[in-house]
Amino acid sequence: MKQASITTWLSRAGLLPAALCLLLTVAARPVQAQTMCVWDPLGAGGDYSNMLKDYQLAAKRWGVNLDLKVYTDESRSAAAFQNGDCDIINMLGIRARTYNQFTSTLEAPGAIDNYAQMREIQQILNTSKAEKYMTVGDFEVVGIIPIGAGYPFVDDKHMNGMKGVIGKRMATLSWDPLQPIIVKSTGVIPVPMELTQFGQAFNTGKVDMVVVPMIMYKALELSRGMGTTGGIVHRPALQFTMQLVCRKAKFPEGFGHSSRDYMLSQLAFALGVIHNVEAAVEPNLWLYATTTELKDYNKVMRDTRTRVTAAGYYDRRMLGLLKAIRCQSKAVDDPDCAPGQD
Repeated sequence: MKQASITTWLSRAGLLPAALCLLLTVAARPVQAQTMCVWDPLGAGGDYSNMLKDYQLAAKRWGVNLDLKVYTDESRSAAAFQNGDCDIINMLGIRARTYNQFTSTLEAPGAIDNYAQMREIQQILNTSKAEKYMTVGDFEVVGIIPIGAGYPFVDDKHMNGMKGVIGKRMATLSWDPLQPIIVKSTGVIPVPMELTQFGQAFNTGKVDMVVVPMIMYKALELSRGMGTTGGIVHRPALQFTMQLVCRKAKFPEGFGHSSRDYMLSQLAFALGVIHNVEAAVEPNLWLYATTTELKDYNKVMRDTRTRVTAAGYYDRRMLGLLKAIRCQSKAVDDPDCAPGQD
């Protein structure tokens, strides 16, 4: 006899209190099984795969049993989700624009300066007021975690300022229509390709620069492309995020809220991973810009955000929120923070 049937029989016989009957019935309910596409450039043993294995355990408390499928190629993982082969996925915030423009705007160029600001926006996005922005149509963003600053890796030390990159070639994601627009606005020539091709293209001289988070430095062997003449520009172009997106109807009520709470609890871990990989970079590889060059950079980034927002790529509400956070802690002049700016 099944557990639920035994419980019902005992209750009807007056041998089991009603409250305990309900508890046993709920406990006997099967855990829902769903598939999760996991992207980690380092594979099943990578930091983010390990983090999502812990997520898998936590999800059981919310009534979901996740079957993890690990991909090292982000495009393959995204295609699997799009085709319905999995119900939930972790993906770059850039790619999440397909499902949620509000959260994807976190990766607007120059919109977040540092990890303190990233921490603050993460906490704001986990409030009840922000919850309504997490669902668009059939899809819900159920977690956001930082991957790290997108630093320009260059093959020439003179490319540490805006003037130095004019006419240079930069790898861009072939599936993203926005990146070429942003890159061209800085005078750089976009060269579309898959993320998995970035390393080879940079290391063989097909492009002069790539912008990736530091966790991909070793995986793509970018030291080969930098050689003795290049380096890493210390001013990040953007902040990369990993966003968890699910088909909302596939999960029980309240799953999104529980998932976002859990992912926020992992923020310190994620920032710790980022700190460790950035601290391991040889100090002589960092390239620094002058104060004047930083002012020029901020102006170009602001103008770029304005243009692409007008073209419909970014969410104005998110940009306004990021501006408020950025301007209250700005150490370098930012045209966004000048009196009278909207």
